[in-house]
Parts: sequence; structure tokens; C-alpha cells
Amino acid sequence: MGRTKEFDVADALERAMRLFWSKGYAATSIADLVTATGVARAGLYATFGDKHELYLKALDAYATARDPALVARLSGAGPALPAVYALITDYADADQARAGCFVVNAAIERLPADAGAALTVEASWSALEAALTAAFSRARVAGELVADADPAALARLVLVLLQGMRVVGRGRPGSGRATTAAAQAITMIGTLTPII
Repeated sequence: MGRTKEFDVADALERAMRLFWSKGYAATSIADLVTATGVARAGLYATFGDKHELYLKALDAYATARDPALVARLSGAGPALPAVYALITDYADADQARAGCFVVNAAIERLPADAGAALTVEASWSALEAALTAAFSRARVAGELVADADPAALARLVLVLLQGMRVVGRGRPGSGRATTAAAQAITMIGTLTPII
């Protein structure tokens, strides 16, 4: 009869996710994972597989926890543009700890070589892009945007802006780069609102 697990699997995965998020894949050793999770090497391998499998599970757990919340923010009742503006502003204001976004960090470090990470990154970005497209479409239908505004193009612009803000957020905090870009994007989108 096999031994029962003597640790909380979800907690160990969360701890591994935070470690990979802060250090990256290459800089995280199995010894680091043992220390961070409190789980012996054999327990990690038996539960999660090798380091790469654990990394992919951690990345997926991050995206699974984060993506629905972002989609929900953009699909709530009421005017759509304020929700988009709030998301842009929040991305600009966040990340004083310089952690970036685990999905963006994975894209920078692991793509294109890591097909497993690429699947999670693409799924995460696609979900956010679809939610932004839907929000801009609702805004156009509601008259918040001019009739010839292109919701898909606006969504892609904002997606790239948000991911870029996560990258520059890892640099010098307080540089103002992200907040300036966010304000400019909001101003630019605002030029597509009808004049009443």
C-alpha cells in the first residue's frame, strides 16, 4: 500500500508558483523548490513530475486563477469603457514589487522553445484579448465608441500595452513609463468616443 501524502498539494503548488514567478525557471533549482514548498524531493517528483512539469502546472495554476477575474472585470454590467480604463490604470499602478506577471515572465524566458509554456501563455493572452474585444464591442453598440471603431484592433492594442507594462514594471519602479503609457492609451481611446 502506498504512503499517503503528508502535505497540502495545493499549498505546495502555490509556493512553487510564487518561487518560479519571482526567480524564473532557469534560476530555480530543485533544492530551492524543496525549501520553498517544504516537500522532500521524492515527494515533489511523485506528485508533480520533474521540474519542468511542476513549472507548467504552476504556470497553469496562475493563469487559471488570474484569467477569469480579468474577464469578469471586463464583462460586468454598465458602461464598458470605464472597466477597460480601470484595468489599464490598475496595470500601470501595480507591481511596485517588480514581480511582473508570471505569464509575461514565462513568455520572455521560455518562448518559443517551451511548447508547454507557449500553450498556457497563448491561452491566457487569447482569453484577455477576447474579453477586451467583447468589452469594446459592447462599448461600440452602446454608443461609447464611434460606429467605425474596430473592437478587435483596440483589444489587441490594449493587450500589447498591458503586457508591455508588465515588462517595464520589472525595471525601475517609479519611472512613470507605465503610468504615462496608460494615460496616453486612455486619451487615444477617448478620441474614438462620439462628440455629443
